[in-house]
Amino acid sequence: MSKLLKIFGIFAGVITLLMGFGFMLPGQAHVERDILIAANPDEVFPYIGDFHAWNNWSPWAKMDPNADFALSGEGLGQRMEWSSDNPDVGEGAQEVIAFEAPAMMKTHLEFEGQGMADATFDLQDQNGATLVTWSLDSNLSEKTPLLLKPITNYFAVMMDSMVGPQYEIGLSNLKRLVESSK
Repeated sequence: MSKLLKIFGIFAGVITLLMGFGFMLPGQAHVERDILIAANPDEVFPYIGDFHAWNNWSPWAKMDPNADFALSGEGLGQRMEWSSDNPDVGEGAQEVIAFEAPAMMKTHLEFEGQGMADATFDLQDQNGATLVTWSLDSNLSEKTPLLLKPITNYFAVMMDSMVGPQYEIGLSNLKRLVESSK
């Protein structure tokens, strides 16, 4: 019995340390990837600034070609809603909250049951090419009950490794699409 209590004590101590450390982690996540596309911003921006063009390069559209999408509006206020049985795609919506063609677009994302984030596309002219930077910012611990904050804080730390590879795929798809259409 004493050996079992020691094991339980060690287990409880490890859990307590992990939870305590989780409280010290930041709840904010930032993911950022960029790519240089051999086209000027005026040629690149239409693929980013119009949700109708997204399924041609979005990594999530490729994950589930049968996902349902509802698109409305254009420019500032443009909205996309999606629904998929694939848990990697899920359900959610995004709305354009800043739109400065051909230099920048920012969207507010709401992931059904998984929180909110803001994504930004910055396009910078690089001597006839375009540096496209895609970033995501989210406060995962916002509106989270106190006892769940360590868990969401761990997710915030892992966000770059979870979302970053998808951003890389999307940017590579975008580069291939834009450069092949020239």
